[in-house]
Amino acid sequence: MDAHHLHSVHTIFSPAVPTILVPASALLAIAFGVWLWWRVSFIKVGNGHHGLRTENGREYLLEEEQRGEDEIVQKVADLQDAISEGANSFLITEYKYMGVFMAIMSVVIFVLLSSQDGFSRDWVVDDKGHRTAPAIYNGAFSTIAFLLGAVTSILSGYLGMKIAVYANARTSLEARKGIAPAFMCAFRSGAVMGFLLAGNGLLVVFLTIMVYKKVFGDDWHGLYEAITGYGLGGSSIALFGRVGGGIYTKAADVGADLVGKIEKDIPEDDPRNPATIADNVGDNVGDIAGMGADLFGSFAESTCAALVISSVSTLGTEHVYVAMCYPLLISAVGILVCLLTTLIATDLKPARGINDIQSTLKWQLVIATVLATPAVLAVSLCALPKEFSGIFTEEKERVVKNWHLFFCVCTGLWGGLIIGLVTEYYTSNAFQPVQDVADSCKTGAATDIIFGLALGYKSAIIPCIVIAVCIFVSFTLAHMFGIACSALGMLTTLSSGLAIDAYGPISDNAGGIAEMAAMGEDIRERTDALDAAGNTTAAIGKGFAIGSAALVSLALFGAYVVQADITVRDSSILDPEVFSGLLIGAMLPYWFSAMTMKSVGKAALAMVEEVRRQFATISGLMEGTARPDYRRCVEISTAASLSEMIPPGCLVMLTPVVVGVLFGTRTLAGVLAGALVSGVQMAVSMSNTGSAWDNAKKYVEAGATEHARELGGKGSDAHKAAVIGDTVGDPLKDTSGPSLNILIKLMAVESLVFAPFFKAHTREGLIFQYFNAGV
Repeated sequence: MDAHHLHSVHTIFSPAVPTILVPASALLAIAFGVWLWWRVSFIKVGNGHHGLRTENGREYLLEEEQRGEDEIVQKVADLQDAISEGANSFLITEYKYMGVFMAIMSVVIFVLLSSQDGFSRDWVVDDKGHRTAPAIYNGAFSTIAFLLGAVTSILSGYLGMKIAVYANARTSLEARKGIAPAFMCAFRSGAVMGFLLAGNGLLVVFLTIMVYKKVFGDDWHGLYEAITGYGLGGSSIALFGRVGGGIYTKAADVGADLVGKIEKDIPEDDPRNPATIADNVGDNVGDIAGMGADLFGSFAESTCAALVISSVSTLGTEHVYVAMCYPLLISAVGILVCLLTTLIATDLKPARGINDIQSTLKWQLVIATVLATPAVLAVSLCALPKEFSGIFTEEKERVVKNWHLFFCVCTGLWGGLIIGLVTEYYTSNAFQPVQDVADSCKTGAATDIIFGLALGYKSAIIPCIVIAVCIFVSFTLAHMFGIACSALGMLTTLSSGLAIDAYGPISDNAGGIAEMAAMGEDIRERTDALDAAGNTTAAIGKGFAIGSAALVSLALFGAYVVQADITVRDSSILDPEVFSGLLIGAMLPYWFSAMTMKSVGKAALAMVEEVRRQFATISGLMEGTARPDYRRCVEISTAASLSEMIPPGCLVMLTPVVVGVLFGTRTLAGVLAGALVSGVQMAVSMSNTGSAWDNAKKYVEAGATEHARELGGKGSDAHKAAVIGDTVGDPLKDTSGPSLNILIKLMAVESLVFAPFFKAHTREGLIFQYFNAGV
């Protein structure tokens, strides 16, 4: 049926609107990102940079005025090259492993999905004359979508890393002129990643749908079923990126801190410490490349879930093209809103002083959310018919109105903002909770750890209530389609969220480069102020990622239940098969976290031994007259992370297939629900505990308030206790915590992709079938 056909269910927007608006927004995002990159490129690193501009009539060289300008710039350029080389070699090696995984997974997807009807190539025509594609089409095009999602995810992570490495040296050079230029450089670079990722993700999924429409014709359900492979590809890569990158960065960080700060009493990022380059490389491959792939995965999966669920409603069966593009239109207007918001921080009102940094970043989220609300209302009223049905699986005739979807998207949109602000309250050292943790350092590391754990558990309360409200409102108004749209709502401000998230690691690296290039205490104070704000924004980004992951996972769970043909009665927790699955699912985040944390511990152990060996055997290292062997530490982190990321990855990837085949679709439904329920709390508490310990340490170091100065500052007993807390928190906030949200999403999207196979062949599970046959 042609998209321009007059429908009984009509919309205000004509089919031309999404066809033009969606790709135009995506291309505009990519162009805006490239423009920001071009502006950052005016800051020169290397021999081409001579003389400093003046601001208010005086030069901003401060302590390093005595040293040659060229010497400092050259040192910074050398450090940038070393970090870039380390990050590049790690990611390229990691992507080779991923290439093997993608090849194996492609074969598995194709074979399992094509085997539903015995690899038949014949189209089926139903009673109403609708043609349905054979299973081999689903297998082939799900595989192609999987590969597209994986490649886009790899590209997102790699581009993010390149931009971050490009920006960190420039940010440290700009810090010599003041807070404003350094902030502008770091934030613009973060925004480059945000817009390139959002634009690429939206453009690829839109073009894939357009091409698949030509192939599948009238079979819209088959089309959107095949598109789910896109989400699976995105999240599979994100899992390995997050786990591998997280192990890399934390092995280096823990090793550098334990020997450097505690044993040798030298500053963070001191060039004498052999693990500093590995630590800075880790920020780029873990916090940037891993996080970019993670949020891309969330975007891809929430879009896929919304499309699959709506394809079985009257929007899909009556071929209402504009309404089926609703999830893409929400993302498109989100990009436009974020673009306007970003200009405020980059041009209209950037941070001028240390006290402005946190508020400027926070206002990015607030303004984007406020502006997105009327934009979402306009799209909901114009892109959806006034009424449609088929959304509620148990009550097919129940009517859903277009303004219902506006409220679904808005609960996610505003819920995300609330989660972000709550995260800020619990992780910023401007507020009481982190100050209490810092205060507890007076009596040693044990009380610091006790207070930090308590803070993390407490910080999970409000996010869980917010997610529960989002779920209740969205489900009541529009069933599982409402929940998918709520997840999309939380990701409407994706570009701004990514910008403030990527800003953190860029500032952290800039501080490290400033320290290693011996730029002086005053410059380090500025980069520390940028970094402390960046720590909180990174925690806010993780809060968004976890909140959206919970909603995305539930939406994918709903799509899986529809695809696997499971009724509410079938999935009652009183059913022993479902309840058994629930318990196993709730255990999986603990098993997964144990694996990732132990991996960090083992890698950190090797790093500590290497750093100690170098301090003991390289004469003149402590005096600063000899150069440490940075490359050896980079090699240790690389080898450890690549070998250790495989077991946790296999746990996540194999669980849905093993449970679905051996125990059936209902037990798998229980596993997905259990993993979601326990994973969300663990992820929030881990992320916030680690961030609070980190910022408590920075609070003690900065000594910005009377209370902080009473604690003793750098080198004091309280500071050493804070460093231990921060070291314990590192794998929590940067490895296990962020990886958990991928665990709950990835298992759900994988179950959705393989649902047709489970439904056709192992609905009751091979083991249960065997026992039931014997009874």
